[in-house]
Amino acid sequence: MKTYSSISEVQSDLYNNRLSCVELTKSYISRIHENKKLNAFLEVFEQSALEKAKEVDEKIKNKTAGKLAGLVIGLKDNICYKSHKVSASSKILDNFESLYSATVVERLLVEDAIIIGRLNCDEFAMGSSNENSSKGNVLNPHNTEYVPGGSSGGSAAAVAADLCLATLGTDTGGSIRQPASFCGVVGLKPSYGRVSRYGAIAYASSFDQIGPLTKNVDDAALITEIIAGNDEFDSTVSSKPVPEYSKELKSADKKKYKIAYLKDCVEANGLDSEIKKNIYQLIDKLKSEGHVVEPVDFPYLDYLVPTYYVLTTAEASSNLARFDGINFGYRSPNAFDLESTYKKSRTEGFGKEVKRRIMLGTFVLSAGYYDAYYSKAQRVRRLLQNKVNEIFTDYDFILSPTTPGTAFKFGQKGTDPIAMYLEDIFTVLANITGHPAISVPAGVHSNKMPFGVQFTAKPFAESDLFAIAKSI
Repeated sequence: MKTYSSISEVQSDLYNNRLSCVELTKSYISRIHENKKLNAFLEVFEQSALEKAKEVDEKIKNKTAGKLAGLVIGLKDNICYKSHKVSASSKILDNFESLYSATVVERLLVEDAIIIGRLNCDEFAMGSSNENSSKGNVLNPHNTEYVPGGSSGGSAAAVAADLCLATLGTDTGGSIRQPASFCGVVGLKPSYGRVSRYGAIAYASSFDQIGPLTKNVDDAALITEIIAGNDEFDSTVSSKPVPEYSKELKSADKKKYKIAYLKDCVEANGLDSEIKKNIYQLIDKLKSEGHVVEPVDFPYLDYLVPTYYVLTTAEASSNLARFDGINFGYRSPNAFDLESTYKKSRTEGFGKEVKRRIMLGTFVLSAGYYDAYYSKAQRVRRLLQNKVNEIFTDYDFILSPTTPGTAFKFGQKGTDPIAMYLEDIFTVLANITGHPAISVPAGVHSNKMPFGVQFTAKPFAESDLFAIAKSI
């Protein structure tokens, strides 16, 4: 079967009787099995996916099919789908079956998307390389000796390897955009509050957002249009109307934008020289097309990662307290009383990185350290937000690299947590401040690995973000 690169291409063949959803779904299932070594999929929902495909074929015949008819999509393994397993790639949730579906899942199904399976990720979405999964590493399809990025590594690898047309991931500090860059696909983190988090297993609730990973910007716009919007189950979701991103993108004129690039990021010593050169070439190209592109100072670069990790680990410490060996999930067979049940279940059930972050979060929230770390980080968060909003009073976008370099080899950074945390240096800002950001493929390095460029926009300005992303 031919390789499809967009939803519109799939639907063209479906509506002209050149293809059926059942045939398409079977071909993706076959590809997943053929590429099992990538370890992108933890489970393929063959039965429910084929049942849905058959249902959508009938709807197409009756001309009642939804906007996403023919979209075969995978879910990161921290997004709940009723009567299907979900584990956040952690031993502590082995064999746990979800009792309800996430709001984003319900909205995909209503518009006739076909959910094909759940995708490997760093345990509880904590990681930048997909080396922290209890289910083993995901391999980068461009070179299997390299990481796919994290935490949504399985989601990015699945799209890059054509195991499904699109996926959903979650982004707490770059977990959609960073693997999108490493795997050469499009990855969007929507504005905080644009998409419901109901049904996503929480890592850090004031940072987490669900978003799409796709082969092109049009598909990202359409999927976001479907999953976004008000939700009675999530009080943090904005009630702002959701624009028809897909229609706006099709009719978008060649608007001229004012774009700021963070001089401190582009000139950072740790930025790969080829990516730096590519950024400057892109700046020249944008200027030649009539956009205003100017450098701005951002003196807070060194505060981004410390602020992010103090706040997210504090929230993780609280969110992960529920996984205790009592209510559900893994319970240690070596426990002999209540206290040992808690201690042994959590010690045996959580991986090394998750335990590190829980302990760090518990420390920064503890008496005597709360003001020194957590309160100070909250104040820095406000400072960063004010600075970014100040930039947006004069500019439409902030341009930056997505990552300091391309994908790295397995084991290269795993022994040094700080080196691994610094992989997020260009992506965490959008999560700290709540702004939307997108990573789009920008080129291929001399090491033959892809890399991306990132645009950040004003809150709820996803329409503009899709327009500039598509233009490059």
